[in-house]
Amino acid sequence: MKKSIILCLFILLICAVGQSFAESWFNVKWVDDGDTIVLMDGRRVRYIGINAPEINHKGKKAEPYGYSAKNYNKNMVLSKKVRLEFDKEKHDRYGRLLAYVFLEDGTFVNKVMIKQGYAYFLYRNPHKRYNRKLLKAQRDAMIAKRGIWNNWKEEKNKYLGNKASKRFHLETCTFGKKTGLKNRIFFSNKWDAFWEGFAPCKRCVE
Repeated sequence: MKKSIILCLFILLICAVGQSFAESWFNVKWVDDGDTIVLMDGRRVRYIGINAPEINHKGKKAEPYGYSAKNYNKNMVLSKKVRLEFDKEKHDRYGRLLAYVFLEDGTFVNKVMIKQGYAYFLYRNPHKRYNRKLLKAQRDAMIAKRGIWNNWKEEKNKYLGNKASKRFHLETCTFGKKTGLKNRIFFSNKWDAFWEGFAPCKRCVE
């Protein structure tokens, strides 16, 4: 009986600590780019559900709007308190915290970055809590032609989408060809793929 009570108390304590951590506020020390920040304790936080253009990194040239995205993110969160909300997984394979980030006034940072056209929606299973809001924000940005959607130009091509991973590939992509028949969907341009919530394969789509 005593063991059961102790076990229950231990579980409740863990839940309480987890809830406290999820609702805690943290000061932002540094902004890496449009979707990653560093807290005062040195931990990096990767925004869930978005992907911003890259800046110069390890010899790779910055992508269009990469520094604009970083600066916009910086103006929003640097030296400010943010609340981190977690989903199914708390860390990515690089050890970064995965979080939805909120300012003290309730501003949903992940959503704002997408809505202003400084990032696109990035579906990543099992994180699904705000997918609808983030996709709607992307469609708003596309309609308004903000940021990365401004002066959009592309040549028509054939793209193969994977309904399970929500990624789209060139039809010739080796990874795209591995998509099961029931999960395949085809697009004639990238715009339509983005509109449906698919993100580009980093290996084959520029």
